[in-house]
Amino acid sequence: MDETPHVTIYTDGACEPNPGPGGWAALLRFSGHETVLTGSAADTTNNRMELTAAVQALQVLTRPCQIDFFTDSEYLRRGITEWLPNWRARNWRRKAGALANADLWKLLEAAIQPHTMRWHWVRGHGGDADNERVDRLANQAIPRNSSRPAPGTNKLL
Repeated sequence: MDETPHVTIYTDGACEPNPGPGGWAALLRFSGHETVLTGSAADTTNNRMELTAAVQALQVLTRPCQIDFFTDSEYLRRGITEWLPNWRARNWRRKAGALANADLWKLLEAAIQPHTMRWHWVRGHGGDADNERVDRLANQAIPRNSSRPAPGTNKLL
């Protein structure tokens, strides 16, 4: 019997305007439990918030898991499943030059290592209830004329 926990993760990032203040959110479900994580940055981009949500969601897991990861970001999904090996081979550069968000791609690559990942793309604003929920949470996390505290360091599983 496989004792590796199964975790379902939904993430989203938002920025208003882009670039500008941003927020991110992650929803994790495992063993009948649900955890929501959110955070923000005063000056960022939507893509950085998408990546930050993924990194934060994975970093709270304390042991290897089987993960179904849902995102509406083609940048995130294709980056991790298709483009990352070439970026790594080019010393974290694109064919055309500098790789945006290399710091977060490196963190994400490290964060997925202990896990068995299945990546799923969902259409944004396409009716998936959990995707809509993390979208709302990410938008609610965007700083509005005040700074928000950094996300906590709670660990799960």
